[in-house]
Amino acid sequence: MLQKTPFSFDVSVWEFFWPLMTGSRLVVAAPGDHRDPAKLISLIKTEQITTLHFVPSMLQAFLQDPDVADCHSLQRIVCSGEALPVDAQQQVFAKLPHAALYNLYGPTEAAIDVTHWTCIEEGRDAVPIGRPIANLGCYILDNNFEPAPVGVLGELYLGGVGLARGYHRRPALTAERFIANPFVKGERLYRTGDLARYRDDGVIEYAGRIDHQVKLRGLRIELGEIEARLLEHDWVREAAVLAVDSKFLVGYLVLQGAEEDWREVLSAHLASHLPDYMVPAQWMLLEHMPLSPNGKLDRKALPKVDANLQARPYVAPQSELEQQIAAIWAEVLEVERVGLHDNFFELGGHSLLATQVVVRLREQLHSEFDVKSIFTTPTLAEFTAGVAAQQTINSPVQDALAKSLEALKRLSAEDLDKLIS
Repeated sequence: MLQKTPFSFDVSVWEFFWPLMTGSRLVVAAPGDHRDPAKLISLIKTEQITTLHFVPSMLQAFLQDPDVADCHSLQRIVCSGEALPVDAQQQVFAKLPHAALYNLYGPTEAAIDVTHWTCIEEGRDAVPIGRPIANLGCYILDNNFEPAPVGVLGELYLGGVGLARGYHRRPALTAERFIANPFVKGERLYRTGDLARYRDDGVIEYAGRIDHQVKLRGLRIELGEIEARLLEHDWVREAAVLAVDSKFLVGYLVLQGAEEDWREVLSAHLASHLPDYMVPAQWMLLEHMPLSPNGKLDRKALPKVDANLQARPYVAPQSELEQQIAAIWAEVLEVERVGLHDNFFELGGHSLLATQVVVRLREQLHSEFDVKSIFTTPTLAEFTAGVAAQQTINSPVQDALAKSLEALKRLSAEDLDKLIS
């Protein structure tokens, strides 16, 4: 058994005591080695480790080491602390076929682990957290504390003997998070702040944190749902999504085997499953995700996105129309310049800013344009071509209208009365 989790992280409790309960040998990793895949692999091979725990973010980093397949002694890999991506599960099956993979769920407030799942190939797009262990219970409830139907998201509440008494010297927080059990008199439930749903077979699927729900221009968005959809794609090894200033979404990615058009491909992948407002406007590629000392994804350490850095290789607008529209985009998006191949949304654009662009085009070009056109042709070159084509369509109509107005002007008052009557 490998003990590598910092003792400030609750998982370390069973790492310390499980070997004592079973008579196993405990190997303690050197401080800091839990964040170094190469050192972990060396230790696993040297000490013939059979059992160890990973937070999924660290498991994904571990699996990328080319020597991971040499860890033949591994028999059990236990995961908890974050949602386990399907991609990580598939990599374990492929690279460590002799090791069983277990997905556990549970907060510190309920004695570390509450549910258990033995990972198997199901062909699904999510790894479930399973069912409650003995003497603990799970309730998925709606806002009225009524059980949520199968397949419907609700907040996950926990009950049973594992619940903590409360938070030390924080009575208000204790009262908020530990509530009376509406189904069993005299017992309590802990409200986790996690979203979950029941599958048809009674297995529970974790769906992210409630506090990862954000409002973007009045629309409620579940960031975890976007991340889950991204992780379904073969090119995406790790993914995180943040809302910036409640204005636009940024997708952070660690890719594998991706091609040059990854932006377009992944945006289209999301658009085929989610509404357009849930497709990130900006993207940032990372070599690896920032991790906390406990090995979890550290969202606060994700780098800020500079819209000017999202620009494609600069190709200057050539025609008068291209330059005119580029100037409008630059002003609306508050960027220094816009090139022919720059994408409106990658530069920080969103639906409200798209509306501003269309309003200014109508004012300057005296033609009608649809806001949707900026979503279907988001690069400056494509959008300008569409505007030019629309002007060509509008031109005969405008000419005919102008001629009609001139003819009306030449009519006498008597002729106008006859027309009106």
